[in-house]
Amino acid sequence: MHVISRKKLLDAAAQHGDLAAPLDAWYRIAKKAEWRSLDDIRKIFPSADRAGIYTVFNIKGNTFRLIAEVNYKTGRLYIRQVLTHAEYDNGGWKS
Repeated sequence: MHVISRKKLLDAAAQHGDLAAPLDAWYRIAKKAEWRSLDDIRKIFPSADRAGIYTVFNIKGNTFRLIAEVNYKTGRLYIRQVLTHAEYDNGGWKS
C-alpha cells in the first residue's frame, strides 16, 4: 500500500512518546501490504474494523486508534487521524 501521509504518524508519535514504536511497526507492515479487502487487513490486524468509509486500527493494545481511508483499487491508504481511545469515543472525528 502507498501510505499517505506518514507525517500524521510522526506527529502523533511526537505528541505521545510511547507511540513511536507501535506506529512505526504498523507503518512498515502497511507499506508492504497488498490489501484488496477488509478481510485481507484482518489477516494481519484482526481487530481492524470499518466505520463508515474508514478503517479503524487499534494501536498499542487498543490505547490508540488509527483512522484511515483505504482505496483497494489504487493501493492507497490515507491516514486521517491517530487518536487516543477516549478521543475516538467522543466521535468528533466522524464529521
